[in-house]
Amino acid sequence: MATQVETAPPSTLKTHVHPPETKLQLEYADIPILDFSWFDLPGGKEKLTAQLKEAVEQTGFFYVVNFGLSQEQIDRQFSLGKNILELPEDEKLKYRAKLENGDYNGYRPLAAIEQFPGLRDNWECYHIFKFIPEHQRPHPAVVLQNYAEIENFHRHVHQNVAYKVLRLIANALEIPEDSMVNNHRYEDNCSSFLRYVKYHARSPQTNEKFQNIYVRGHTDFGSVTFLFSQPIGGLQLQTRDGCWKDVKHIPGSIVVNTADMLHFWTHGYLQSCVHRVVAPPADQVHMDRFGLIYFLRPSDKTCLQSVDSPLLRRLGINGENESEDLKAKRDVTVGEWVPIQTKRNWTPFNEQAQSNKEFQSLFRS
Repeated sequence: MATQVETAPPSTLKTHVHPPETKLQLEYADIPILDFSWFDLPGGKEKLTAQLKEAVEQTGFFYVVNFGLSQEQIDRQFSLGKNILELPEDEKLKYRAKLENGDYNGYRPLAAIEQFPGLRDNWECYHIFKFIPEHQRPHPAVVLQNYAEIENFHRHVHQNVAYKVLRLIANALEIPEDSMVNNHRYEDNCSSFLRYVKYHARSPQTNEKFQNIYVRGHTDFGSVTFLFSQPIGGLQLQTRDGCWKDVKHIPGSIVVNTADMLHFWTHGYLQSCVHRVVAPPADQVHMDRFGLIYFLRPSDKTCLQSVDSPLLRRLGINGENESEDLKAKRDVTVGEWVPIQTKRNWTPFNEQAQSNKEFQSLFRS
């Protein structure tokens, strides 16, 4: 378990109440649902592996349900996020992350990134890294008052949800089942973290200036991302034909997507899909949008050497035509790579990638 930290007396949380879903008809992406109640049943793991394999060959997006957390437990975390992010700004800034050093552990302020020339973003977030000695840091009282609850949630997502996804991925690749898990052990130092995020509602006139975009098209540069579904729309993924499709809210589900590190490990077999956040539908656009996300990354000591997969060998997917630059990057450790990636988020607009296809990853050049 984590090292002891100073805790604060308990307090009553302001409850976050989810609004109704949009009544508008949107064009939703076709995303499979993996039911983890099958995981330990006879034949269940094989069925889930087949579903996952289809998903990661297409967009890399899938839902997970029945993963061992109640809606009440999930909603408590949404309420915690609301309470943290509605603290006074001067209080939150006491816990500002060392963002310019590539460290996200702590508070990321509103309007931190230039989204378009002279226009700054409308979201803020608070990050809690793994409950291991390397990542202990001061937190606001509301975090310390609920520290054990947050830790239990944090560990459950990593050890009881992410590990299952990694085992299914390993089965799909036909490699030993714990191969991926062993690179993502909770006890190992890495930059996996839980994010509480708030997107501030903007007026229609302001949204027009931002081309209706909250977060521009991007890929995630970790291994796997776990986003707890909530009813305010805005998350979209880009299909292979370049179209944007909305991601539908399914109560009690996690929206999961594979990300850049797995894409690179498998020479592109595992998809790292471009996605974005846009202003919610018209009947929700006036609402602040709260999010709860777990970002999974490998241990800092890991290098992203090609996975030796019988499946990939049969498909002829290998690094024979890989550039010397990309081959050299396979010797970079994750611990060296993540701060470089994170720092790139703080570049001026004219130095940022200007196309959805200009991915953030170091391994995309």
